Amino acid sequence: MRIGAQGLTWSVGGKAVVRDVSLEVAPGETVALIGPNGSGKSSLLRCLAGLRTPDTGCVSYDGQDVRGWSARRIARRVAFVEQAVDVGSELRVAEVVGLGRTPFRSRWGGASATDLAVVAAALERVGLTELADREWKALSGGERQRAHLARALAQRPYAVLLDEPTNHLDVKHQLELMELLSASGQTVLVALHDLSLAARYCDRLLLMQGGRLVAAGAPADVLTGSLLAEVFEVEAEVGPDALGHFAVAYRGPVRDGMDDMDDMTDRVNEEREASWT
Repeated sequence: MRIGAQGLTWSVGGKAVVRDVSLEVAPGETVALIGPNGSGKSSLLRCLAGLRTPDTGCVSYDGQDVRGWSARRIARRVAFVEQAVDVGSELRVAEVVGLGRTPFRSRWGGASATDLAVVAAALERVGLTELADREWKALSGGERQRAHLARALAQRPYAVLLDEPTNHLDVKHQLELMELLSASGQTVLVALHDLSLAARYCDRLLLMQGGRLVAAGAPADVLTGSLLAEVFEVEAEVGPDALGHFAVAYRGPVRDGMDDMDDMTDRVNEEREASWT
């Protein structure tokens, strides 16, 4: 499914959080949404998922403007995985994942054989089959994150939108999750802080700053030293790592004003040494 946005602006408290964003994610494409904290990534994802109503502009699925669509109609096409969501602590893992089948059930209908099979398959894909009967409150943060991904997969969506899904996951499960997403064949838009993961597993990157989309393209075109310094305020080397994967290696924060501070510190130390001799 193709996801589009045209001139999208969304504000809260009179302040524009998403500013005139236009984008397109092609069917089957895996795209990372990157940018520093407060750049508008989460808000943009919620607008694209139909959870926020933009002030101006529109969101489209396969060229159809989704304004006026019901939440149920959207949920049959797009799944959204938030950073951290709590659910009823008395539910078991399989029941939480089963919530992903809600858009396909009648109001009074229970889980069908198809629903149960889809839930079982989703649990297997994220490696939680053995925890299907465990209580939600007994899960670790990483296990809960994987269960939320399984819930999204149980929706059988055409597109998946994810907000920092690698949070709380150890390195193994981060890699497994990104491999799963990139090989899923679904349209995927995922907000990530780990730029090396984004570069390795995503077809394109969308870079946000101050609510605006400031760069878009292949990882090598977006993750340049100059853009990292300007947007993230870090000094970094970009290029192939030891395994040939495009990666980002950080030197440290941009040293605006710090050189002057270092010079002053050196002068103070020199004066102290002179006074001791």
